[in-house]
Amino acid sequence: MSQAEPERHTLEGRVALVAGATRGAGRGIAVQLGAAGATVYVSGRSTRGRRSEYDRPETIEETAELVTAAGGVGIPVVADHLVPAEVEALVGRIDAEQGRLNVLVNDIWGGERLFEWESPVWEHDLENGLRLLRLAVETHAVTSHYALPLLLREPGGLVVEMTDGTAEYNAGRYRNSFFYDIAKSSVLRMAFALGHEVGPRGATAVALTPGWMRSEMMLDAFGVKESNWRDALTEVPHFAISETPSYVGRAVAALAADPEVARWNGQSLSSGGLAGVYGFTDLDGSRPDAWRYMVEVQDPDRPADTTGYR
Repeated sequence: MSQAEPERHTLEGRVALVAGATRGAGRGIAVQLGAAGATVYVSGRSTRGRRSEYDRPETIEETAELVTAAGGVGIPVVADHLVPAEVEALVGRIDAEQGRLNVLVNDIWGGERLFEWESPVWEHDLENGLRLLRLAVETHAVTSHYALPLLLREPGGLVVEMTDGTAEYNAGRYRNSFFYDIAKSSVLRMAFALGHEVGPRGATAVALTPGWMRSEMMLDAFGVKESNWRDALTEVPHFAISETPSYVGRAVAALAADPEVARWNGQSLSSGGLAGVYGFTDLDGSRPDAWRYMVEVQDPDRPADTTGYR
């Protein structure tokens, strides 16, 4: 088996919930957990019968089918993670059907169209900013409240809080806007707090960030597809460090299969950093280390050059 691919069946018999799995990182994570043999419940609001306010074509049913095609069992469940009763019902279904939960990935976000770049709080649309905080923070709290008792029923569970930026990177940098900055920093702190709460009870909680990810929405924004993404480099040269959603998916699969995963409890991790530890690669066989690249190349405004960074 090539290092570029996850080891098959390493998660066979494991049950995962990827909350917010319709597209982007959530979809990539769900599929890679499936590729390792897991049963994956994929939740979200966008279905073939009803789109969310994103009004995009990706659906939870499609994600579930990709999970199954990859070698796992994908189960789509419609859930708005701002509605406690729907999350409670989702977890109740997992309990009834599986009797356990081994991996929880809190990837609910939904804020791409709500934050305004470089807009101070007094100029930013208040309703959109508060909605962003609810989607990015409250949803994670609601999901953890209902899902963690099931996850803690057996030792060895893993909770992954998905965010943007490592704790080290975000600590000294303003991230886009007041609301965006608070949202992503809050999720980092959630993982730290959860580490203190679940660690003594036999589970592990981490924060995880992808690098510059080639999500469906990002590719659309640049007018390219995954097959020709490098065409965007003429306009955005630093996009050369970007990665597919599968890369962070393989990071989660590696963590979930690690018998010593507790060593990471409460920590902030990145897909590129974990690739150096576990040896997985992105789909093209490379190992982009986006956050080191941003610190050493992009932020100092040096010419785009990924040599030594992927």
